[in-house]
Amino acid sequence: MLLDLNKIHASRERYEKVYPPEAFPADGEAFRVVAPVSLAFDIVKDKQHFQLIGTVTTTLELPCSRCLEPFTTPVGASFDLRYQPHTHAAGSGHEAERQIEEDDLSTAFYDNDQINLGELMREQFYLSLPMKPLCGEDCRGLCPVCGTNLNRGSCDCKREWEDPRLAVLRTLKRES
Repeated sequence: MLLDLNKIHASRERYEKVYPPEAFPADGEAFRVVAPVSLAFDIVKDKQHFQLIGTVTTTLELPCSRCLEPFTTPVGASFDLRYQPHTHAAGSGHEAERQIEEDDLSTAFYDNDQINLGELMREQFYLSLPMKPLCGEDCRGLCPVCGTNLNRGSCDCKREWEDPRLAVLRTLKRES
């Protein structure tokens, strides 16, 4: 999934491709790609600098943060990234320490006249993940005592389950 920059001759070109879900192995990630991935972007070339403006769409499967059951969520991420050649000469002294600017957040680097589109897409997947993925707003989660998925059934556990770390506070409350 490499974009060969030597094949880009015009100042503006279009790239469109659909990748199968198998092209993105799970490798223990927080999600799994379960639908074809559509990648489309415009390439704006300015000497050795390239700007990629486009979208990536697919469907991801991820675990619910309350009940741990897998669920799917659509992804439709837009991006506007600038790529420039990676320079191996690192700055020294005060050059190495500087404030991050807005352009730094949308600038990436490439080596060997290639941009890794797999990394670009995977980054967009991570950026589109919700902070707390839920299979549904009404997800009841797991019983803190026995671990039963409360969306599927109920349990007979004592609901007055208490955190043992709070026992000292409870003792102080009873004594006062």
